[in-house]
Amino acid sequence: MKQLRLGVLAGLFAAAGVLSWGGARLWDSLGTLPSVPLAAPIVLAAIAAILAATALSLRARLKAQRERRPGAKGVEPLMAARAVVFGQASALVAALVSGMYGGTGVFLLGSLDVPARRDQAIYAGFSVVAGIAVIAAAMFLERVCKLPEDGDDNNDQAARAV
Repeated sequence: MKQLRLGVLAGLFAAAGVLSWGGARLWDSLGTLPSVPLAAPIVLAAIAAILAATALSLRARLKAQRERRPGAKGVEPLMAARAVVFGQASALVAALVSGMYGGTGVFLLGSLDVPARRDQAIYAGFSVVAGIAVIAAAMFLERVCKLPEDGDDNNDQAARAV
């Protein structure tokens, strides 16, 4: 399984933002603009909270397992892999959705004097912040579930290279 790369997520965010900004300009020239739902930042924040709670739970269970505490509940490898896949998928979708709302929010910055558009810009801003929280929680989850590197193999390869 490949690790998430921040550059890929930033690229998705930027591409979605530019396309959304252009789409918002085009749509506005037709007379209306699709609204940013109030539920968008709430749903993204809920996903971030679920990912963070999963990461904290797995971290505590893995720590107890490493310390060989009596009665420690272990972590099944398949469960950890599923959690990482959920985190990676959530991060990719959050990058796209945050970019989309970010582009729309940037377009709406030009018309903050209209109360309805100001509210939409605020919702878009909160959606971007919540999307960044999803990405941070997913990367934390991925870090928690990462297998430790085998130090002996690396040292042997380095010794052979010299």
